[in-house]
Amino acid sequence: MLGDEDVKRYRTIWLSDIHLGTRGCQAEMLLDFLKHTESDRLYLVGDIVDGWRLKKSWYWPQAHNDVVQKVLRRARKGTQVILVPGNHDEAFREFVGLQFGGVTILEDTIHEAADGKRYLVIHGDQFDAVVRYAKWLAFVGDSAYTFLLWLNTAVNKVRRKLGFPYWSLSAYLKHKTKKAVEFIGDYETALTDEARRRQVDGVICGHIHHAEMRDMDGVLYVNDGDWVESCTALVEHMDGRLEILRWADIVASRTAMKAAA
Repeated sequence: MLGDEDVKRYRTIWLSDIHLGTRGCQAEMLLDFLKHTESDRLYLVGDIVDGWRLKKSWYWPQAHNDVVQKVLRRARKGTQVILVPGNHDEAFREFVGLQFGGVTILEDTIHEAADGKRYLVIHGDQFDAVVRYAKWLAFVGDSAYTFLLWLNTAVNKVRRKLGFPYWSLSAYLKHKTKKAVEFIGDYETALTDEARRRQVDGVICGHIHHAEMRDMDGVLYVNDGDWVESCTALVEHMDGRLEILRWADIVASRTAMKAAA
């Protein structure tokens, strides 16, 4: 388990659905992750900045600015940083193929791991029927989701005062809802079908805020999760092995070890 001064180096890190500019963004947790990790490559797999929310109301605390600065600093120090835009930061798609501050913007890309396996890296909203064909409904859903995240923040403030670790109410409710489970299954199938079409070994995506890694009939489906509900990242070890890090659990374990010391 990582201590305060320990830094773990990976070949590659994937982060998505940070949603900077929203009150639900767990920026402080992400800053802790960035403090304890380094990598040769960093993929930002969409919805890094929430343009939808910022158009409605401006919210940009110092911690959100610190996240941006830390990412840009990594790019300056030699980390290959690639941004694959999502639907909430779709404005970046107008700049595909360009580079800003050392960050390269791509519609999607193929990542070759150390073990030779190839993965399609894509946000995934292109395979969400609601976002693609009924965007107005997606905006309505986003407003309801924003309220749920506000409630999630309030619940966790109380939990912190009582000494309990971070827990996502929104993720719990989502995973208990039958329709949400069916949607996730359809989404995973659509992404793995696209990976087969492109003749790669797997797909790495975000969008649905549900970290997952599993084999689907010979194609590896990986969702790196988010930094609103699950606080997860995908990492590639130096030998090509992929692992989902659940950072809230790591922080909770570190805190418990300190308390026991």
